[in-house]
Amino acid sequence: MKKFFTLFLAALRGSESNFTSGSINRAIFLLSVPMILEMVMESLFAVVDVFFVARIGTEAVATVGLTESVLTLVYALAIGMSTGATALVARRVGENSPREAGRAIGQVILVSLVASLLLGIPGFLFAEDILRLMGGSERLITNGVGFTRMIFASSPAIMLLYTLSGCLRGAGMASAAMRSLWLANAVNIVLCPVLIFGWGPFPELGVMGSAVATTIGRSLGVLYQLYALTRSTGIVEVRSTDMAPDTGVIRNLLSIAAGGTAQFLIGSASWVFLTRLVSSFGSDAVAGYTIAIRILIFTILPSWGLANAAATLVGQNLGAGQPDRAETSAWRAAVGNMVFLVLVGIGFYVFAAEVVGIFNKEPAVVATAVQCLKIFCLGYVAFAYGMVLTQALNGAGDTKTPTLINIVCFWVIEIPLAYFLAQTLNWGPEGVFWSVAFSETLLAVCAILVFRRGRWKTVNV
Repeated sequence: MKKFFTLFLAALRGSESNFTSGSINRAIFLLSVPMILEMVMESLFAVVDVFFVARIGTEAVATVGLTESVLTLVYALAIGMSTGATALVARRVGENSPREAGRAIGQVILVSLVASLLLGIPGFLFAEDILRLMGGSERLITNGVGFTRMIFASSPAIMLLYTLSGCLRGAGMASAAMRSLWLANAVNIVLCPVLIFGWGPFPELGVMGSAVATTIGRSLGVLYQLYALTRSTGIVEVRSTDMAPDTGVIRNLLSIAAGGTAQFLIGSASWVFLTRLVSSFGSDAVAGYTIAIRILIFTILPSWGLANAAATLVGQNLGAGQPDRAETSAWRAAVGNMVFLVLVGIGFYVFAAEVVGIFNKEPAVVATAVQCLKIFCLGYVAFAYGMVLTQALNGAGDTKTPTLINIVCFWVIEIPLAYFLAQTLNWGPEGVFWSVAFSETLLAVCAILVFRRGRWKTVNV
């Protein structure tokens, strides 16, 4: 137990950053712990905002919801860029080229700023039209347009918080990425109620206070990330001149980022369609489905930590000319993820009703949520392998293959199958749940077959 806590503290401190030698299991642990905590912080950001905004009223919550739905485009690009940043920086660190890693980070910053301005400026200027287009009432637009403008104006902070986290993870500095989210969340949690309700000497800003608090929190998180990347550590060497455009690096970054962005959009769009399909069976079905999904998303955060750790390990070891170690790292992470998700799955299968009961007591809602959890859990073993190996491919710089797999599994298989089972065979919501379990299993099989072929070992980034 003492050894575990020593290792846990080492993971939080981030005392190691190059994982091209030594114990693979130790490397996975040191990377995944801060990455798991980073995922928790990202989820907490949205929860905190909604928690306090809900105290203002329904209109304020609707403003946040409408704005966030459009802002998905910014998030999608940020996540894709983060994937590209991790792959590029990890490869350069593995090659023991701190200057080239610094150059890659400089290009990530440059492209992030340009992209965020291209998306943020129109959002700021046409905030009223965006809310009106999304179905907002005139009263909502009048009261909420300031929030929407502020959020779109903060696009550079949103983009950089994601992409610089990707740079830090690629450099093996996962603990620094984690601390940046801690800082951003701490500031947001403190300032949200203060600015929304006007505590102390501060004015009461209403929903606008949420936007200001979130922007300040994210901006401070970005400043910490820049500090972590530019201080003299020897891992990376970032200079102001690294932001001068380098077409070769930018081309590589955008090529990888395109796949990462597409994966996010494909997955998000498929979930929207499935939710629409479930809604045809009534509000109880939607409520149960929503509760089950929220529970699942929160409990698989450790799995995303392991998956991101695999991406960093694959990138660094490919850079170091050790493809076999890269492959072994991914398989080890997948096995660890499988063990974790099997335990979670068993717990959910046995205690599904009790877990759902914490969130809702309505019998029809609970029945749907329990059914959803139990069916999803049957696909957990495959899901464990699928999420790790697709992230490993992303870490190698091969984002096109996971994108193709996602298109086939989610759009060619999952959505038609969900409609066929739910509507044609009259299985109802259960048909949707089985289609998800089947498609996730198919995705895992495809990822395993592709990963075993090993073509990702020869991808140049």
